[in-house]
Amino acid sequence: MRIACIVEGHGEVPALPILLRRLRDRIAPEISLEIPKPIRVPRSSLVIQEELERYVELAARQVESTDGILLLIDADDDIGCVLGPRLLGISTAKRSDRQHSVVIAAREYEAWFLAAAVSLRGKRGLALDLEPPEDPEGIRDAKGWLSRHNVEGRSYKETLDQPALTAAFDIDAALRTSSFHKLYRDVARLLTGSV
Repeated sequence: MRIACIVEGHGEVPALPILLRRLRDRIAPEISLEIPKPIRVPRSSLVIQEELERYVELAARQVESTDGILLLIDADDDIGCVLGPRLLGISTAKRSDRQHSVVIAAREYEAWFLAAAVSLRGKRGLALDLEPPEDPEGIRDAKGWLSRHNVEGRSYKETLDQPALTAAFDIDAALRTSSFHKLYRDVARLLTGSV
């Protein structure tokens, strides 16, 4: 099984394969999973139909007809339940011979870390008494939140911290967020053909 990924952020390039393997280990550990290097595309291009179609075609060439394509971007200020279906429609129409998933991380990927903050205590310089905010997906600047809670005074570095925190965060805690729960369901569907 192969899953080709399209992402917007530099940190997701190394982090998303780690996350997909962790999810595979929970959902279907018997499945052999290959993840080609994710295709990184600026968000401004991903929301333009012709550009997205071009990158979906590139991703489709990395996988077979029984495999999947996963597009993961941050919602920022967009409404995920509007943006997601629009992008999914474009992706599916371009290559209907592949399975497709579009996941819009509410605000940003790092909101999942905030939801699982307790499991990240002491990691990458984060405070030992770290507690999750009341509404992790409502935080406008999750990267800034992580920087402010770093006791070493370091700013969050997407390309270094995102993969490391992805390998460590508590999946069950993150499942309390709607966008991570959608990612989990979509990965289960891509891996097993069912939810």
